[in-house]
Amino acid sequence: MRSFLKNKNNVFIMSLFAILLIQPLVWRKLTYVLLIFNYVGIYVVAATGLDLLLGYSGQISMGQAGFYAIGAYTSALLSIHIHIPVIFTMFIGASLAALVGIILAYPASKLVFHFLSLATIAFGEIVYQLCIRAPGDITRGFQGLIGIPSLSFFGVRFNTYSRYFYFLLAVVTICLLLKARIINSRTGRAFVAIRENAHAANGMGINVQEHKVLAFGIASFMTGLAGALYAHLVFFISPETFSSDTSVMFLTMVLFGGIGTYLGPVLGAVAVICIREFLQYLGVYYMLIYGIFILISLMFLPKGVVSLLPKMKKVKKDAA
Repeated sequence: MRSFLKNKNNVFIMSLFAILLIQPLVWRKLTYVLLIFNYVGIYVVAATGLDLLLGYSGQISMGQAGFYAIGAYTSALLSIHIHIPVIFTMFIGASLAALVGIILAYPASKLVFHFLSLATIAFGEIVYQLCIRAPGDITRGFQGLIGIPSLSFFGVRFNTYSRYFYFLLAVVTICLLLKARIINSRTGRAFVAIRENAHAANGMGINVQEHKVLAFGIASFMTGLAGALYAHLVFFISPETFSSDTSVMFLTMVLFGGIGTYLGPVLGAVAVICIREFLQYLGVYYMLIYGIFILISLMFLPKGVVSLLPKMKKVKKDAA
């Protein structure tokens, strides 16, 4: 225990975790702030999956909203019509998104650069149209699905933003630990080798297609899980949530935070959500200023916000 506490990173993580645990108590009267905290948690899960795909295996996807929709609608429909416990429908929704991602990845893994981007855009648009025009009015089109049940786990109903925050905190922690395990494993090193040079990786005996498909499956699972988490947070979903704008937002979070880094997606999700919420007070100029801000940030911070952390440590060290 003493050696564990000597590590400054461990102490920082424990302190941050302790601070997060008390946030629902600090903001208990401001439900809007708690809702934003929950949104951040959901987007961290989705951005973490996309970072494994883009930042580590070098595959760009502009159709993550499709997997987000699959997870959300699957979990919502199963819980509404078949009354399966929500904790299981979430896993089923995420698993179905992963399965679809794997099926898509087999042909898409042979594509690179803008060809892969176009293929994933097409996939996202297909899922979006299915959400609108599903046969039998399953998804209810733009009317949306209402009355989505809340999560209940071990007799505890997570039907408030405060309670749901704690569940999301556990899910985010698991996802980040899983990411750390993957990137520090042989699989993670194979992802990086493929990102740097797929031909060289193949020559070293790495099954390039298999690892590309695996990266797609993991990213799809996490994004589908994020969609299911979203559905059972707001209790209502409609196609507008799963348009191409959502895919762009996920990509912006990863790029803004820093691709191929451990904390990049986390910082990106927090920053982008906070910026979006703050700029909404500007009314009709919201999207214009938001776009300009993101463009300038990416120009002057090509490695993302996470690249500022070493500089901040150096300034602090020099000042001391």
